Amino acid sequence: MFFYELREGDDDIFADVLLVREEEMDADDFFELVQEIRRRVQDTFTQDTLIETIAEELERDHAFIPISDDRLSASVNVSKLEDENYLASIDSDDDDDPDAPDYRGIFLDLPRDGFLPN
Repeated sequence: MFFYELREGDDDIFADVLLVREEEMDADDFFELVQEIRRRVQDTFTQDTLIETIAEELERDHAFIPISDDRLSASVNVSKLEDENYLASIDSDDDDDPDAPDYRGIFLDLPRDGFLPN
């Protein structure tokens, strides 16, 4: 198994998609393939992000498998505290769960000089 990553964003906010493939592809060839797909779809993609659209095409046409929550068989929360170790839910039916969050997480690295952007 060989692993690849697509990244999107800048120094402040980014997203990534991990992919796996049974046959190795040279890094330069992978880059060229991604660029070819990007040029073709960048103005018309319908996924939330450009990298999700590229990953979808890599899966459909080039034998890559995106590693996503949809493919999980199990998820375990691990902690030093005994009560915080458990088998986590991987159900994707959050739309039916009134307690499910209606947001995506974002990690921010804010300057520590006392300046707040808002």
